[in-house]
Amino acid sequence: ESIRLGQLLKLAGVVQDGAMARMVIENGEVTVDGETVMRRGVQVRPGSVVKYADADLLVTSEPHPPAG
Repeated sequence: ESIRLGQLLKLAGVVQDGAMARMVIENGEVTVDGETVMRRGVQVRPGSVVKYADADLLVTSEPHPPAG
């Protein structure tokens, strides 16, 4: 299961909002698996390593809670 890069940065708490996520991504401040990414809509998948400023994020997949 993948997540958009901008959304990941917000959920991880490393940026305050979507506008800040867009700014840092478009400024070339974020890498995914060692490659600079300039589009916030890029999908990142489990196993990807995202780096921004002092944050190193490892994308993992969490199991869905059981039904019922």
